[in-house]
Amino acid sequence: MNALAPLLLLAACGPAFAGDAGTAARPNVVLIYVDDLGYGELGCYGCPDIPTPHVDRLAAEGVRFTASYITNPPCCPSRCSLMIGQYAQRFGKYGMSRGLPIPKDQPTLARRLADHGYATGQIGKWDLGSKRQNSLDVGFAEVARTPPKKRYSEAEIAAMPVPLRRKIESQGGRSKYFCLDADGRERWLTDYDGDLMVEFVDRHADEPFFLYWSPDAVHSFTDETPERLRDRTTATGKRRALAGSIVSVDDQVGKLLAALDRRGLRENTLVIFSSDNGANPAEGGRSAPYAGGKGAGTQKEGWVRVPTVLSLPGVIPEGATHDGLIANFDLYSTVSQLTTGEIPPHCDGVDLIAQVRGERPGPAHKHLFWRNDQPDDAPRRHLLAVRWEDWRLYRQRAADPWQLFDLSADPREETDLAAERPDLVTRLAERHAAWSATLAPLATVPNLPGPSTAVGPGHGWATAADSGPAGRRPAGR
Repeated sequence: MNALAPLLLLAACGPAFAGDAGTAARPNVVLIYVDDLGYGELGCYGCPDIPTPHVDRLAAEGVRFTASYITNPPCCPSRCSLMIGQYAQRFGKYGMSRGLPIPKDQPTLARRLADHGYATGQIGKWDLGSKRQNSLDVGFAEVARTPPKKRYSEAEIAAMPVPLRRKIESQGGRSKYFCLDADGRERWLTDYDGDLMVEFVDRHADEPFFLYWSPDAVHSFTDETPERLRDRTTATGKRRALAGSIVSVDDQVGKLLAALDRRGLRENTLVIFSSDNGANPAEGGRSAPYAGGKGAGTQKEGWVRVPTVLSLPGVIPEGATHDGLIANFDLYSTVSQLTTGEIPPHCDGVDLIAQVRGERPGPAHKHLFWRNDQPDDAPRRHLLAVRWEDWRLYRQRAADPWQLFDLSADPREETDLAAERPDLVTRLAERHAAWSATLAPLATVPNLPGPSTAVGPGHGWATAADSGPAGRRPAGR
């Protein structure tokens, strides 16, 4: 029997095993999904100026994926695809369409694990589903409430550099990344989140758990990043602020790993680290060696290729690199197979653990597709594309000519080979058309009356059990 089989056997047997004396615990899962972290921003991906020793440890104790993709950028659609486990276009989401309900007949990853006896918790950004579908409504039993943000004094605002002053004034004097804890002390929000991760692990150490942390970091603006974080990097210029923010995210990974080690859970916890889309060049972000990113260059590779690391010592190969095509919806399939013994039929993904262990023949995906063409979405986000082997075919709009690039020889997509390889253009375009024919029609965001069920601000955790019909405002605990 291989190393993975006992875990799958326990998962298939269901929740009765949780807590049984003398029985190996079912695997825990921690999913970390950073906002706007570029492909080239981690040490284990070759970043020269931002130290990330804790994420690098994950890579050393797991697999680093070099062709990991977001098929539905940016933030909101990316998170929908992640939590549902399929191309978001399958339920009519072709762009941002913030407020579009996620399907009720297809359980979120949190719902699936909750139904199989897992304690489920979410910290940080949600940003998917309708105003009636916060994370408590779709499978998370506990959701960390958002702490109140610091309000700057007039003197503090006056002393700020002009760009930061304008941003803070546009927010009514409130900080983006400094918050107040339950004792009224000023905290860096990313640090605050990391402490909540540790607290969740400690409370649920004796039962199987699924924890989803999606920090606001490193989303713009990063101007508030304190010097104590910037000084730990060798980045220069505007990039120093972003670099410090990334260092802080890495610190929280360190806190998590220390908590797992202390509880004896490291070898029984799958840790997944990834990003919701590529880097933001306006913040100094880089997707090296690829071009493009969020904002300007959203048709380029750098907007959709992201760093992804999976680590489960003793089960996943350690210190390995996987170069085949994968997508963020594979994470749903992987976690579901590991924890429940099967992948739901609605999923577009595959089990990446079997893939990296060589137990699944062939590539995870021969092709990956993009169709971001919601008519009222920002034109800069429009993208039609296909990935196959080393080739990338793309165009911004259906009326545009296809462009073709060999990413192995031309990672920055500077030499269009469409005229030289019309046969390949035709073949990949036909694949894209065939995939498009399987999708749902464009869906309309509903205008739902009444208040949102969003989790209210405060400290501690909101729970499904004690939330009221007028909104999610339970007392922290």
